[in-house]
Amino acid sequence: MPVHTPALSAAQLDAFVTDGFVRIDHAFPEEVAARGRDILWMLTGLDKDDPTTWTKPVIRLGDNPAAPFREAANTPVLQAAFDQLVGPGRWLPRGSLGTFPIRFPSPDDPGDAGWHIDVSFGWDENPTDFMAWRANVSSKGRALLMLFLFSEVGEQDAPTRIRVGSHLDIARQLAPAGEAGLSLRELAANGFAETAHLPEVLATGGPGTVYLCHPFLVHAAQPHHGTRPRFMAQPPLLPRQPLQLERADGDYSPVELAIRRAIG
Repeated sequence: MPVHTPALSAAQLDAFVTDGFVRIDHAFPEEVAARGRDILWMLTGLDKDDPTTWTKPVIRLGDNPAAPFREAANTPVLQAAFDQLVGPGRWLPRGSLGTFPIRFPSPDDPGDAGWHIDVSFGWDENPTDFMAWRANVSSKGRALLMLFLFSEVGEQDAPTRIRVGSHLDIARQLAPAGEAGLSLRELAANGFAETAHLPEVLATGGPGTVYLCHPFLVHAAQPHHGTRPRFMAQPPLLPRQPLQLERADGDYSPVELAIRRAIG
């Protein structure tokens, strides 16, 4: 059943449209995060008490429907926020949290720290070439980008870097390409230089913090300079129905409203 108690204030909703993200502290319980970390440590095969076993800068674990991940994705506050940002009945509940990129303290380049957006379709046609995957102005296949923090993430712990307001630039870049959209290769041709002037925010927070981001938000990983591994999931919220940039009733979600404002 839909949750009708608002999770986000009017100011937070306005900030989402302008900045492209909103941070929710205590979006899921720390106890759930701890149980999730225990599962992830087991799956890594590493010793959490022995840093000499942490030999790679990043390990990626596949989608996992274990209870802590289902619970984290479906708290009342997040369901209410999804309703506010995407629209009641316009999103699909998640039964898992997708891939976990676990980042470890390391002097080595993780190899995946470039600026990008998370594209949302095109893998059926090009399953082995992720740079050919695509996004379009109506964000086909993705309603939100989400960052679920399962560990304490400080400024030295490889927090995701966010370019504030970059979703507006990407919307303007995608608009002329219509329904076909652009590939990640095309979007990244200039290294997202059109967003380089924007202020940068780090996705820090305690376990249970969630960042709900516009699907066009430009973001990047970074090397881990801290002492404790970082556990985070970054799943999409999937749309139940396509986003609509022309609604007869004018009932636009903040995700749609941001795109409309960007492209005029």
